[in-house]
Amino acid sequence: MSARGPLHGIRVLDLSIAATGPLATALLADQGAEVIKVERPGIGDIGRWVGVAVNGMSALFLACNRGKRSIAVDAHADAGRDIVRALARASDVVVQNFRPGVMERLGLGYDDLRVDHEDLVYVSLSGFGPVGPYADKSAYDTVIQAYGGFASNQADPETGEPVFLRQTAADKVTALTAAQAITAALLARERGAGGQHVQLSMLDAVVSFLWADAAGNEVLLDSDGTQASSFVATFRPLRFTDGWGIATPTSDADFAGICRAFGVDGYDDARVATIAQRVQHRKLTTEIVERYYEAAAKMSTAVAMARLEAERVPCGVIVDPADLPDDPHARAIGLFVDRDHPAAGHTRLPRHPTQFGSTPAELGAPAPTLGEHTDEVLAELGLADRVEALRAAGVVA
Repeated sequence: MSARGPLHGIRVLDLSIAATGPLATALLADQGAEVIKVERPGIGDIGRWVGVAVNGMSALFLACNRGKRSIAVDAHADAGRDIVRALARASDVVVQNFRPGVMERLGLGYDDLRVDHEDLVYVSLSGFGPVGPYADKSAYDTVIQAYGGFASNQADPETGEPVFLRQTAADKVTALTAAQAITAALLARERGAGGQHVQLSMLDAVVSFLWADAAGNEVLLDSDGTQASSFVATFRPLRFTDGWGIATPTSDADFAGICRAFGVDGYDDARVATIAQRVQHRKLTTEIVERYYEAAAKMSTAVAMARLEAERVPCGVIVDPADLPDDPHARAIGLFVDRDHPAAGHTRLPRHPTQFGSTPAELGAPAPTLGEHTDEVLAELGLADRVEALRAAGVVA
C-alpha cells in the first residue's frame, strides 16, 4: 500500500471563500485530508472571479482549492441548511470565514453544529475577531495590512508614505496560522480534549507575524528609539550592470567578506570591527556600505555573485516569478508541478512546501468546477433519490 498523507482519514468541511480559509484547507488537502467545499449556487466562491482567469477559472481559485470536491448548496434554504448540517456531522473540521454572527444567523454556528457533534473542531476566521468595536467591519486583506502594521512597516523611508505588499499577505499569513491551529486542535482532540471552537482573526495573525522581527521598539519599550523597529529596514538590493541581487552581511565575518568581495577597504577599522561597534559608529559604517554599493554597480551579476559566494556572504540574485521555474535549483528540487486543468488548460503550481519522510504530502486533484461533485456528495449522504428535486427547487446546483 502506498504511503498516505499525515491527515489521511480527516474530513474537512470548507464553508470559506476568497483566500484565507480556502488556502488553509488546501494545505490540509495536500496533507491527505478529504476536503468538501460548499459553494453558493450560481456564483460560487468569489475567489473564482478574482484576478487572472482562463475560461472562468481564476489563478487564485486554482491555487487555493486544489484537492477539494465542490458541492453547490444554498444554505439560506431550509433544505440547504439540512445538507450542510449533515455534512458537518460527518466531518472532523468545519472552516468558515464570514463576519461574526453570519453563520449563527444561518443556524450553522459552532453552538448549532456541536449539538450533534461534540468532537467537532469548528474554525471561525474573521478580520478583527468576534468582539470589539471593529468586529463587524468588512475586512479584506488591505484593511488588515493597514491596521495591523504591514503598510506602515513597508513605508517609503524618504517620504513616509505607507506601502502595501502587492499580494494578499494578510490573508496568506492567516491561512498558514489557521492550518497550524487546526492540526493543533485535532491533536488535542486525539489526546482527549474533545472538539472546540477555534477563533482566529486576520489582525491577530498579522500582528503576531509582524512583532516577531519588525517591531523592536514596540517590544522593548525602554529602547532609545534610535534604531528602526525592523532590523532589516535598511536592507536594499544591490544593482549590478545586468541585474539585481541582495547580500545580507549580518555577522562580523559577513561584513568583512562583502567589503573584500567589492574591493572596499576600511572594514578592518576597529570602529567597525564588530556589530556592536558598527551600531555605535553608524555614520562610518554607512560610508563603507555606500562604497560597496557603488562598487557593485560596476560589476556583472555573475562576477559579483562569485565574489560574494567565495567570501561566504549570504547572497542571491533577484529572480522574477516567471523565471523561477527554469532556475536550475528549482528544477533540481522539483519545486513546481505542471498539469492540465479541464477548464483552465495548462497550469503550474508549487509543490506542497513540507517534505514528510513517511507520510508524503502532495497536490491533490485540480481545483473543481462549481458544483462538480454535488451529485456524488449528496449520494454519499443518502440523498441520491432527491437530487433532481433539490436541483429543481434551486437548493443545489
